[in-house]
Amino acid sequence: MRERVRRRAPGLLVLVFVAALAVAASRAVGVASPLLLAVAFGALAANAFPTPDRLAPGLALHARFLEAGIVALGATLGLGALAAVGPLVLLLVAAAVVLSVLVTELGARLAGLSAESGSLLAAGASVCGVSAVAAVAGSIDAAEERVAYAAGTVLVFDAVTLAVFPALGHLLALTPREFGVWAGLAMFSTGPVTAAGFTYGSVAGQWATVTKLVRNTAIGVLAVAYAVVHSDADRPVRALASGVPGFLLGFLAVAALAATGVLPAPVVSGLDAVSGGCFLLAFAGLGFDLRLAALRDAGLRPIVVVAATLLVVGSLSLLAVTTLL
Repeated sequence: MRERVRRRAPGLLVLVFVAALAVAASRAVGVASPLLLAVAFGALAANAFPTPDRLAPGLALHARFLEAGIVALGATLGLGALAAVGPLVLLLVAAAVVLSVLVTELGARLAGLSAESGSLLAAGASVCGVSAVAAVAGSIDAAEERVAYAAGTVLVFDAVTLAVFPALGHLLALTPREFGVWAGLAMFSTGPVTAAGFTYGSVAGQWATVTKLVRNTAIGVLAVAYAVVHSDADRPVRALASGVPGFLLGFLAVAALAATGVLPAPVVSGLDAVSGGCFLLAFAGLGFDLRLAALRDAGLRPIVVVAATLLVVGSLSLLAVTTLL
């Protein structure tokens, strides 16, 4: 235990420093979101300077902070907010997932990519980014090189959409609910979706997070489907079990507790603060994952395929959100 803490401490201190710097800069400027600045400062540091290996264990904790922040967010949302999602948003999520898979698979085939690469890219673009790539890679025994290319491609678009989506939202004068649902439907990884949502505003952040969590529930089903498609018949059950995100279950549990009213107001307020702090640390670490080298390493064909998916699904989901919500 002590050795684990010792290994993670340097990277964790860097996350804390970047998060504190983002808060201080946001207060000094008075306009920029500290969450967006945390991502920007992390990305700037990662691309301007080599990251020492000793920082890696602590920096990797940003994924855990994101999960903890989402779980704590359940206290402020509750089941009432989840119920407010409604059947329309559930239908939009299902349509976005299916359309993303079909468009990406078709694009991969037209681009001459292997079936395995197409499956990995489709998983990343349709459900939850790198996490879905990893889940499907495990279910089909994908080659490490193809997993790396798919993950690198997703990370490229995580960086692009994190910057572009909030700007487009303001340009199109989307309401917080419209923007949150749109981001949750069209963007890829959970971290950038949450960051983009809360950059747009707290209400947008809540809608983006809830919509994305609903979309994330498809990860197990997709892993099983691809295990069957790739004839890996002994893995579907294990793929389904491993594909259910633990933080999603935690979020639902906390939301259920909040709905019963058993959580005192100070506890709810405290969990809200915990959620905000965890998101700051998570987004600081997220910035370190957004490297310009990923654009070079991913290759052109996967980039074109996923760009086409983002354009098609992003445009249609925007049309649906602005028309139906």
